[in-house]
Amino acid sequence: MSDPLEPVSIALSVGAILDALGIFYTVGGSLASSKAGDPRSTLDVDFVVALKEAQLDELVAALEPDFYVNREGLARAVRDRSSANIVHNAGQVKVDLFIAGGTPLDEQQLARRRAVIFADGRRLYMHPPEDILLQKLRWFRMGGEVSDRQWRDIQGIVRTQGKRLDRPYLERSAPLIGVTDLLARALADG
Repeated sequence: MSDPLEPVSIALSVGAILDALGIFYTVGGSLASSKAGDPRSTLDVDFVVALKEAQLDELVAALEPDFYVNREGLARAVRDRSSANIVHNAGQVKVDLFIAGGTPLDEQQLARRRAVIFADGRRLYMHPPEDILLQKLRWFRMGGEVSDRQWRDIQGIVRTQGKRLDRPYLERSAPLIGVTDLLARALADG
């Protein structure tokens, strides 16, 4: 069993709460890119969640014993289709909740999510390699294309997945978020 204060354990805890409440989610960010590419440590966890305003009170109540939750910030994120974060009280690990609908790929990512079963039998839904690659390309672009860490993650996914990547899906999806040129560069570098 992993340390309950580690990001993976905290992600599993949040995932179990979301599952219990019937809220669709998928994990992206460094956790998903580490599964699809080169493993690396992370200090936060990124979720895309299909959260509706009617589910807010139940979610906040389920999270509050172990997490700091700003209900108003979360409600704003649901209304604006943006993001909010919660913080694990004991581990001080930040969990970013990206509300589905904020990007053209969110619905696709939720539909394509994959269950990852851990050694202890717990489950966590994660972006498949293609979707975490697209997300990393988007973050690289939004960050001014200067993050060596993001580009290393991108290259790690391309190198590790190789021919298993669904290139037609990538080529159809990249224009939706404006990363066609970056995708071509990543695939050529890989």
